[in-house]
Amino acid sequence: MNETRGSDPAVSCPTIDRARRVDLLRSQLQESEDGAWLFTDLVDIRWLTGFGGSNGWVVLRGDELVIGTDGRYGERARTESVGSGATVFAEQLRSRLHERLLEALRGASSVALDPAMTSHSEWSALAKELDLLPLASPVKKARRIKDAAELSRIEAAAGAADAALLEVEPMLLGAGDAPITEADVRNELEYRMRMHGADDRSYETIVATGPEHAARPHHEVSRRTIVDGDTVIVDVGALVDGYHSDMTRSYVIGEPTEQQREIYALVEVSHRAGIDALRAGSTAKEIDSACREVFDDAGYGDWFLHGTGHGVGLDIHEPPFHSQASDDLIEVGNVVTIEPGLYRGNFGGFRIEDLLVVTEQGSRVLTHTPQRPFPGHSQTTAPSDHPN
Repeated sequence: MNETRGSDPAVSCPTIDRARRVDLLRSQLQESEDGAWLFTDLVDIRWLTGFGGSNGWVVLRGDELVIGTDGRYGERARTESVGSGATVFAEQLRSRLHERLLEALRGASSVALDPAMTSHSEWSALAKELDLLPLASPVKKARRIKDAAELSRIEAAAGAADAALLEVEPMLLGAGDAPITEADVRNELEYRMRMHGADDRSYETIVATGPEHAARPHHEVSRRTIVDGDTVIVDVGALVDGYHSDMTRSYVIGEPTEQQREIYALVEVSHRAGIDALRAGSTAKEIDSACREVFDDAGYGDWFLHGTGHGVGLDIHEPPFHSQASDDLIEVGNVVTIEPGLYRGNFGGFRIEDLLVVTEQGSRVLTHTPQRPFPGHSQTTAPSDHPN
């Protein structure tokens, strides 16, 4: 297989407008002029300021934006937050960093903090010194709508995963002739994603094979040798400048059985139904129902073991979530997966997953590896634009 080293895809992506994001959040401050927001979730902090370290907090009040972090990250925080207007404090002592937090919040009539992003012990300690107001983070809601700069990074990540899988597929499909393991395929995929410009894998790459491993939607890769007759699920994504991609393709090694053909075709129909249902104004529950009803009507409802999809961005799993328990609404700018699958012990399983952005016209697919599950397959759900 040819090896080509990719350039840094993030370099060619549009600059993220941090100042616009900060202004958006300022407009959502509580009505009191003396109020403040305290952000402690690291992903929210990265979205708002650009700082991607593993320790820190952000205070937003009036015209002030303050980042607090430990001594390891001072220079990084100053560099990555350029354009946000943030003042950075980096302290080696935890006690001194806490003093910086109290200084940044001194005089605030109330401090809005998302309780879902804060442990009980942290909340209790802060509540002794601050008038905390439990409010859901407005960053969480803002993050659902991806702008052009975010989409370019997600597409670059998807492109790296597409390129890697296209190179590794011949190795996988020839497994019946030259013994390889799940780990061999995983290792090649992750190496080649980096060669095509990814910063890292998006998550633990899944290569699930055979009648038992492929029956587990989130199987952990093993040293199992792939053999003729196996069903194979490959779930692969890349990371570019903090943004994730997510894609799954499924295969049969060698000549498929009639049952394997039947089950794969059913997953294809469900996958198409989910994409056709994806449009602004629909609910995540409706999308899940569209996929699920295909399986229920065919008598395979109990083979479907998870929801139909989820949002993707700075987190690999973020709202909206397509499930029967979801109240999420689909909006233009959402980036989501559609990923129905069927799994059963002694059979294995199949999943087809594509990543799409919701548009005014319907949706646009961001993952482009063709479906080639076995020789002679005629693809019925080619990734393309889907004006609904």
